[in-house]
Amino acid sequence: MENIALAEPTASLSIWALFMQAGWVVKLVMLGLLCASVWTWAIIVDKLIAYARMRMALNRFEQVFWSGQSLEELYRNLADRKTTGMGAIFVAAMREWKKSFEKGAKSPLGLQTRIDKAMDLALTREMERLEGRLGFLATIGSAAPFIGLFGTVVGIMTSFQAIAASKNTSLSVVAPGIAEALLATAIGLLAAIPAVIAYNKLSSDASKLGVRMEGFADEFSAILSRQIDEKVVARAA
Repeated sequence: MENIALAEPTASLSIWALFMQAGWVVKLVMLGLLCASVWTWAIIVDKLIAYARMRMALNRFEQVFWSGQSLEELYRNLADRKTTGMGAIFVAAMREWKKSFEKGAKSPLGLQTRIDKAMDLALTREMERLEGRLGFLATIGSAAPFIGLFGTVVGIMTSFQAIAASKNTSLSVVAPGIAEALLATAIGLLAAIPAVIAYNKLSSDASKLGVRMEGFADEFSAILSRQIDEKVVARAA
C-alpha cells in the first residue's frame, strides 16, 4: 500500500497527466505550440533537403557550363526542362537574347539592359523560392515563448483560484497546478529554440546560394556583353 501511495504523486505529475489536468485555455496553447513545433521541424527537414539539392544542381550546371559546350546547345538542352538556380537564370537570359535578335534588335545597350533584367527577375524568383517559409520559423522563434508564457500565466491564475477555493496551501495541492502551468512555457521553448537556430542557419545557407547565383549572373552578363559587341562590330563591317 505504501508503494502505491508513493507512486500516485509521480503519476499525477507526468506530462500527459499535467496536460489532461490543465484548463481548456492552457490546453489550446499547448496544442497550438505542439502543432507549430511539428510544422517547424517539417520546414527544417524540407529546407535542408531542398538546399542540398540546389547545391548539387549548381555544381552540375557550373561543370557543364564551363566545360566548353556551346551556349546554343546548352540552351536547347535546358529550354524545355524545368530548371532551377543557375539553369533558370541562364535560360531566362538566352530566351531574351534570342527574342531580341529574332526581332532585329538594333540597340546593344537596350539588349544588354533587357538581358540583365531577365536574369535579375529569374534570380529574384529563385531567392523567393529558397527563402519561402523561413518567415514562419522567425515568427515561431520570437512568438512561441510568449505564447507559452501566456498559457503559464493563465494556468497559475487558475491554480491560485483552486487553492483559494480549497483553502489548502500544502505542496501536494500547489505543485500540480504550478507544474501544469509551467509545462506551457516548456513547450513554447521547445518550439522556439529549434526555430531560431534553424532560421539563422537556413538564412545563411540561402544567402550563400544567392551569392553563387548572383556571381554567375554577373559572369554570364559579361560573356553576353562581349558577344553583343562582336555582333555589332560584325554588322558594322
